[in-house]
Amino acid sequence: MAAPREIEQYLHYFCGNASDPEALNNTEQLRIAFYKAVVTFVRAYASIAQDLAEAGYSDSDIRELQAEVASYTDIRNAIKQFSNEELDIKPYEADMRHLINTYIQADQAEDLGNLSQLSLTELIIETGIHDAIAKKLNAKGNLSKNAVAEGIINNVRKTIIREQLTDPRFYEEMSKLLDDLIKQKREDTESYEEFLRKAEALVKKMASKGSDGEHPPELNGHPEAIVIFNNLVSILPSDGAANEVSEPDPAEVQTRADLALEIDRVMREKAPAGFRGDETRERQILNELFPLMGRDRDATAAIFEIIKQQPGY
Repeated sequence: MAAPREIEQYLHYFCGNASDPEALNNTEQLRIAFYKAVVTFVRAYASIAQDLAEAGYSDSDIRELQAEVASYTDIRNAIKQFSNEELDIKPYEADMRHLINTYIQADQAEDLGNLSQLSLTELIIETGIHDAIAKKLNAKGNLSKNAVAEGIINNVRKTIIREQLTDPRFYEEMSKLLDDLIKQKREDTESYEEFLRKAEALVKKMASKGSDGEHPPELNGHPEAIVIFNNLVSILPSDGAANEVSEPDPAEVQTRADLALEIDRVMREKAPAGFRGDETRERQILNELFPLMGRDRDATAAIFEIIKQQPGY
């Protein structure tokens, strides 16, 4: 089995520095190549596992080979969890799971029911951050506090990257909060616990998107309209002087809320089914949105890009 120090070296090599926003993207091809190599190794081992003695391997050789396969399997799983890629490829790995359980005698995972299907950030919401770490990110207890913290940062960042097109303004704010979290020192127990507290708060804030009350009450129950409302402020032309005012103008907020609800109504009543990717149907929607957006083509295109990311339409 890989030693804790060795595992962390793999994590840093294949995931990069967690404080670098581009690290996961820049190392993605390395991880993919490693995942494939381990799969090839495991399948090759499984194909001959029953016949190793006949092939001339001694008992010690067999134990050493089995330990090596188990070690690389553990490292691969750790990297997937550390980079928040575990669920991305899980549907395609049923056969790998079978091979591991059959030929490598992997540790029996704790039965978590539906929790096993959750990402780390989702598990934090369900169980709290300490249980999520113990059950998923650091189940074997072999990662340092700093490595755990970097794994949390990577998981939060990957979630932001995945979801940012659905609500650019909200996830821009979350990205800034993540940058602040990265600056949190975590060498000693006290600062590490403070980091975990702030990380859990950030994850919960991400999960509560649209339900924090930072919008007019008439938008409640209209999650797509809330997203539109939040992003109109950065899409619609505005008075530069007004942007310098710390408190938003109530009249402007109400106008924006009314517009968000009208756009939401148009999408529900007039948007043709299956419009995404259909040039004719998308143009039909753009024509409906154009007058609502003050006949501003750039603003219309910008809000439509956000609308297309909303699963409710």
